[in-house]
Amino acid sequence: MTKYKKEIGAWGESIAADWLAEHGYQIVVRNVRTPYGEIDIIAQQGDVTIFVEVKTLTSSKEFFPEKNITLKKQQHMLNAAQYYTAEHEIDHFQIDAIAVEGKPGSKPIITHFENVI
Repeated sequence: MTKYKKEIGAWGESIAADWLAEHGYQIVVRNVRTPYGEIDIIAQQGDVTIFVEVKTLTSSKEFFPEKNITLKKQQHMLNAAQYYTAEHEIDHFQIDAIAVEGKPGSKPIITHFENVI
């Protein structure tokens, strides 16, 4: 991954975390590594722990985040969430995705997809 893509990804994750916090979610932790891959954001809303995959793109040309979360990626997300829930004794969870479209310095467009898996 190029330095630019890493910077855009980190920017998108920050935007997503801020958006979640503004909408009543408590951010628990970001960028958690598990044996099954990284979890971008772990948030809490009531008694539900939410594992969030963030997809960032700088233009909307044919950007469909739901298509960028392949079956293989879904399995990695589920395995990572199950690993974390087992380690932290969490009973209620869901897996969401947030699409962030834009660039640093511009107002991003944010779309929240709940229960993607």
